[in-house]
Amino acid sequence: MEEKLTRLNKYLSEVGYCSRRAADKLIDAGRVTINGEVPEMGTKVKESDLVEVDGKEIAPKSSPFVYLAFNKPIGIVCTTDTRVEKDNIIDFIKYPKRIFPIGRLDKPSEGLIFLTDDGDIVNKILRGTNNHDKEYIVTVDKPISQTFIERMSNGVPILDTISKKCVVEKLDTYTFKIILTQGLNRQIRRMCEYLDYEVTALQRVRIMNISLDVPVGEYREFTKAEFDELNNLLADSDKTYAEKNAKDTNTIPKQSRR
Repeated sequence: MEEKLTRLNKYLSEVGYCSRRAADKLIDAGRVTINGEVPEMGTKVKESDLVEVDGKEIAPKSSPFVYLAFNKPIGIVCTTDTRVEKDNIIDFIKYPKRIFPIGRLDKPSEGLIFLTDDGDIVNKILRGTNNHDKEYIVTVDKPISQTFIERMSNGVPILDTISKKCVVEKLDTYTFKIILTQGLNRQIRRMCEYLDYEVTALQRVRIMNISLDVPVGEYREFTKAEFDELNNLLADSDKTYAEKNAKDTNTIPKQSRR
């Protein structure tokens, strides 16, 4: 029977070592080997191949995946590189299994972030075209005007693009709620800065169907109901993504096809 072939970055995510994005970085840095040889990007592996990272064998998982909802404190950095960052999320949590954060929440911010050892789900959640809700409560340094709310809602120019339209609601004089469906670097802070406001506090309170409900610095596992609903949302996103890709492919001019 012929062995199944899997792209190396997908293999590393499926066995729970890291996300596909992180795997690409490891492969590009020459830290991954297959049967003792450094592979090229895009190489596929068989189940019988010996895959190693930094000389340590990476074996398929034998236990269920872990899914955590963590309330990140201010000052903690969302990185798995414990050699570089002293205040990193992995050393702070001290979880007994190797896990990694899904996405980022910058150092001065606090609130909900997911951690897992399921690299495949990371790719689905972070895919920008999936339009997954992320809700934040933000405090700024001066009174919030109606103009500010309207301009934030309709998108502002940051990072050589225009931020997507989003839901923004004033909560009190200095605080607003914002629901984003994209994840540009320091997006909310940059949007506020463009409108001459400075963020003084930022907390993420929801990602998709899962809301923040644990104290700062603590975590809990997803409930079965949460995980089932999350999977349904991701399945719908994958279907939409596939349909969009097929539509885009079908609109390619004939002369540009290969």
